[in-house]
Amino acid sequence: MLLMLAFGTCLLAGCHRDDNIEWRLTNVTGHMPDLAFQLVDDHGKKVAGQDYRGKVVLLYFGYTHCPDVCPLTLAQLHVVMQRLGPLADGARILFVSVDPARDTPEIMHAYVNAFDPRAVGLTGTPREIEALSKRYRSAFTREPDRSDGQYEVTHSSAIYLFDSQGKARLLSTPNNTQDEMVHDLHLLLSPGSSS
Repeated sequence: MLLMLAFGTCLLAGCHRDDNIEWRLTNVTGHMPDLAFQLVDDHGKKVAGQDYRGKVVLLYFGYTHCPDVCPLTLAQLHVVMQRLGPLADGARILFVSVDPARDTPEIMHAYVNAFDPRAVGLTGTPREIEALSKRYRSAFTREPDRSDGQYEVTHSSAIYLFDSQGKARLLSTPNNTQDEMVHDLHLLLSPGSSS
């Protein structure tokens, strides 16, 4: 009887296992869609969101010609992965190009691997990239061409964290520190975690 009462109370309360976890990043559990996409990885292979089930995913929108924000973000993510030690093997950084015209799989492969072996470059058609960006309320805009024919792309700089089941869990912004990301990734990656 007591067990049934406890179970009923748990159902009424929603029984969220992470209610007592003190996340340092923004908790978006239940407020953003699951990890879902169909793109091409940096080996030229078609991949989907479900291919990354079993891994904690850090999703970031950027591009290889980015002069500052993208390289800085990827360098910081590499440091975060190093600080996680062996736990980092359970994570993948998915770097989605917002500049598919220039970011071929080969270019993406060289770029992301210069930062971290757990990083995967993803590209696709402009329509696929736009749909994925809208799915996670990210934004990007191609700036006008300069006199040399080059251009920049202005883009959001948030990092979306998904648990090993592909559920959106956390959002990291430039205001968050490496310590905060390491703390929350440690919780997501640890055996018996809330993911």
